[in-house]
Amino acid sequence: MTVIELIKQPWPWYVAGPLIGLMVPTLLIFGNKTFGISSSLRHVCAACVPAKIPFFSYDWKKEIWNLFFVFGIFLGGILAAMFLKNESAIILNQDLVNELAGYGINDTSSLIPAELFSWDSLKTVRGLVLMILGGFLVGFGTRYAGGCTSGHAIMGLSNLQLPSLIASISFMVGGYIMANLILPFILSL
Repeated sequence: MTVIELIKQPWPWYVAGPLIGLMVPTLLIFGNKTFGISSSLRHVCAACVPAKIPFFSYDWKKEIWNLFFVFGIFLGGILAAMFLKNESAIILNQDLVNELAGYGINDTSSLIPAELFSWDSLKTVRGLVLMILGGFLVGFGTRYAGGCTSGHAIMGLSNLQLPSLIASISFMVGGYIMANLILPFILSL
C-alpha cells in the first residue's frame, strides 16, 4: 500500500484522535498558544470591522497565527477533496437509510445529502431552518459558551478547565437532543 493510498483511507479513532490531541502540547510548547477555531472569526471581524466595538478592540495581529492555522485547514480540505478523494461508496446502516428515506432523503451517495444542503434546498422551509437558523444558533452558542467544541473539548479539557467540561457535556447533551428530538421534526417539514 502506497502512502497516498494509506492517506485516502479513513483513519481509526485511535490514530486520528491522538494526532488531534497532540496539537495541544505542540501549540503550548512551541508558541504558548491555545487551540480553537471560533476565535479566528473574532480576529477576522477585528481586522475587517472598523467600528469601535469593545469586543473587537484588541491587537488582533498578535493572533494572526490563528488565521494562518484556519487557512491551512481550509486549504488542506480543498487539496484533500481534489487529490485524495476516496471513490468508494459510503456505507450506511440500512436502518439509517430507511429513516432518511422516510424524510425524503434518498440520495445517500455522498457525505452531505443534496436534498438538505444545496442552493435549491434554501428555497424550502426546511432548508431555511437548517441553514439560516441553524447557522445563527451555532454562532450564538459558540459565543455564549466562550468557544467552540474543538476549543473546549480538546484544549479546555486538556487544561482541566471546569467551564470546558461543562461546555463539552452541554454540547453532547444538546447534540443528542437535536439528533433525536428536534432534527426529525425539522426533516418532516
